[in-house]
Amino acid sequence: MKSFLNIIIISFFAICINAQASGLPQNIANLVEDSASAVVNITSRKEVSSQNSFRSMPPELERFFGIPRGYEESPQQKRKAEAYGSGFIFDNNYILTNFHVVDGASEVIVSLVDRREYVAEIIGVDALSDLAVLKIDGDKLPKVKVGDSDSLRVGDWVVAIGSPFSFDFSVTAGIVSAKGRSIQNNNIGNYVPFLQTDVAINPGNSGGPLFDLKGNVIGINSQIYSRSGGYQGLAFAIPINVAIDVAEQIIDSGSVARGYLGVRVGEVDNDLAEALGMEKPYGALISDLEEGESGDNAGLLPGDVIVDFDGKEIKFSSDLPHVVGQIRPNTESEATIIRDGEEITLTFRLGELPTSNKPFIPAKNDGNPDMLGLQVEDIDRDNPQMANLTDGVVVTRVLSGSPAIGKIQRGDIISHIQHKKYKYKIDTVESFSSTIDKLESGSNVAVFGKRNGSRFIVPIRLN
Repeated sequence: MKSFLNIIIISFFAICINAQASGLPQNIANLVEDSASAVVNITSRKEVSSQNSFRSMPPELERFFGIPRGYEESPQQKRKAEAYGSGFIFDNNYILTNFHVVDGASEVIVSLVDRREYVAEIIGVDALSDLAVLKIDGDKLPKVKVGDSDSLRVGDWVVAIGSPFSFDFSVTAGIVSAKGRSIQNNNIGNYVPFLQTDVAINPGNSGGPLFDLKGNVIGINSQIYSRSGGYQGLAFAIPINVAIDVAEQIIDSGSVARGYLGVRVGEVDNDLAEALGMEKPYGALISDLEEGESGDNAGLLPGDVIVDFDGKEIKFSSDLPHVVGQIRPNTESEATIIRDGEEITLTFRLGELPTSNKPFIPAKNDGNPDMLGLQVEDIDRDNPQMANLTDGVVVTRVLSGSPAIGKIQRGDIISHIQHKKYKYKIDTVESFSSTIDKLESGSNVAVFGKRNGSRFIVPIRLN
């Protein structure tokens, strides 16, 4: 019996030692003691307009009784509002936080854990990455250690320090749930490969640091996914490598420049992968190009699939802007492309992401019933409305039960049909019919076309 108890005791201690060695967060208290002094609480003050109105009775009744309108508007009144967030000192009195924390602020107050307060200067902001750089004039200010977010692994423990609901310098912990997430919130997300965590984040945490267990900042808490307005298990942080690059550009030049390909992209699903002659669905499908931009100049074509760019694997279409956006304009980069089932390499000299609302102008590219269940007609070049249309056939009807329902619409122009390595040009009804006749029922094809001036590529299984 005694030996049995000894075995249990030895096993218990072995489990404890193994737990400590396995990387569980045993040192969070030490991390907080070492790092919290460089975390700041941010109060953003702004003036907002409010207007009170008074109506004696509904306008319908005023008109019915012939009573002069009793609607009165008081002058717009200015009142002060405050928003709260977090941030951290990362270098030479500079502070990183979220753009949405200081957006529209007339005054920004920064508070340290030792109760020192400063009025901060907004050095610059970048709305696309939701980042802002502030500066305070203080002596002997602490600063965080900056880590490497690329070295993070899914499942790694992380710690957040911030001021949720104005509960200053609160600490929460969790793990990295995923990397490279794209989220869309007021145009933020296309150029940020967010870290997803299960760390409890709430309003007021925005802009605060996310630490690894070595005490290095590896992210900036920025967004939550919630139907209630509070934490529901999903939080998103800007990788510190992205944030530091943005911050350095803001400090050096006051603005942020990003690489630009000038393409529209879509996902590759199983059917489209088969139609394009790919072994598996992955990569960013090029559905359209902007004339004269980097992608067009490099020889990229609609239907190409980018699977690697500048040495980084492109698994999903959302990966491409993440990678391209982190490369400076006028940089030369190579990409691996799947075209007609074959792998090729193209070299790009990147343009610069437009900062204006310049519209996307498609490139002019000509290189791009039956089992489809479509009725098509030739383009009538004598018709002024059709004179400038690209080569192809016009869809006049999508038949009931057609496999193209929901993918092809009346008025679409079909220019190419691809099955594996073979891409057939469609410029007449005859070429359309002869192409379909070459294919077998059950085959997956990729249909290339234009709709309202924009290119599209959709997979359809012939039936």
